[in-house]
Formats: sequence, structure tokens, C-alpha cells
Amino acid sequence: PQIVVSIYGPDFFGNDVVRGYGAVHVPFTPGRHTRTIAMFVPESTSRLQKFTSWFTGRRPEFTDPKVVAQGEGREVTRVRSQGFVTISFNVV
Repeated sequence: PQIVVSIYGPDFFGNDVVRGYGAVHVPFTPGRHTRTIAMFVPESTSRLQKFTSWFTGRRPEFTDPKVVAQGEGREVTRVRSQGFVTISFNVV
């Protein structure tokens, strides 16, 4: 099993935009586990698309969370690294 994380926040104009996506496998062994998730954001492919998305406030985002969890098809998607999120698991 995996946990998919989608982080949203306001941009300069107050629109809710994606700040990052990430995924991590849930540990099976009992105990307390800490995992660090590398976050990434999809990017526009051309300068015109970048300007249009900035101007309209609609930035590229994934519609299906399975894209984040699976590596299949992501090699053709342009993304930018966007920091890290630390998550703790208490497995019984």
C-alpha cells in the first residue's frame, strides 16, 4: 500500500493551486516509522503555456492520483522538484 500526498495552497492572486505531489509506501513492520517524501509539481512545456497558466491562475495538475502512485507514464511528464514532506507512521 501507498499513501499519495497532494498539497494545495494559494498563489499570488489567491487562487488555490497545487504546491506538490508525492507518494510513499506504508511500512508493514510494527513500530514508529518516519518517511520523507520528495514532492514535485507538473510544469508547462512551453513559455506560452507557462505565461497563460500564470495569467489565468490555472496551473498544470494531475486529475488522477494514480499517476503519482505509479511510475508508468510519468517519464514523459515534465515536473519540477518542490521540497519535502516528513510523515510519521505508528504501525500496530
